[in-house]
Amino acid sequence: METRSIPNAVEIRAKGRKLEGYAALYGVEARIEPQLMERIAEGAFSSSLSSGRDVLALADHDAKQVLGRTRSGTLRLSEDSQGLAFSLDVPNTRVGRDLLELSERGDLGGMSFGFTMVDERWMDDVREVRDVILHEISVVSSFPAYQGTSVSARAAFDMAERRMRLWGYR
Repeated sequence: METRSIPNAVEIRAKGRKLEGYAALYGVEARIEPQLMERIAEGAFSSSLSSGRDVLALADHDAKQVLGRTRSGTLRLSEDSQGLAFSLDVPNTRVGRDLLELSERGDLGGMSFGFTMVDERWMDDVREVRDVILHEISVVSSFPAYQGTSVSARAAFDMAERRMRLWGYR
């Protein structure tokens, strides 16, 4: 599973006990490595959302800090022309109360999402994410872009091969 953090580019709004905003934005390039950019294509989440799979809302990608889920209706996800929009009913738990307080103060780092790649397209040194299986979205307290990204063994091999070609080793 890969994760992506989107710093400051994503507005999170507290409305009562709800958080709303975007977990991912389309067409925005993000630097993963010095010579590797990535952007999400419009519709990249469509098949995952239409499948009815259960998607979690977490705090900092921590499965022990569940904030909501699509199956229970406490997390609602949709796509529009900007990206992957979310509306989350924040639980009355320690983590939920802390997130609402941090959001009201403007201290949250942004949003992130965890996914498995289904389809990608390479254009020079830009990887376009075209279709994913969405596992979770996370409210993150830090905001370094793409730091701590985990990549599956196959995707890591593919990306390493691509980098080698870009840098003239193959």
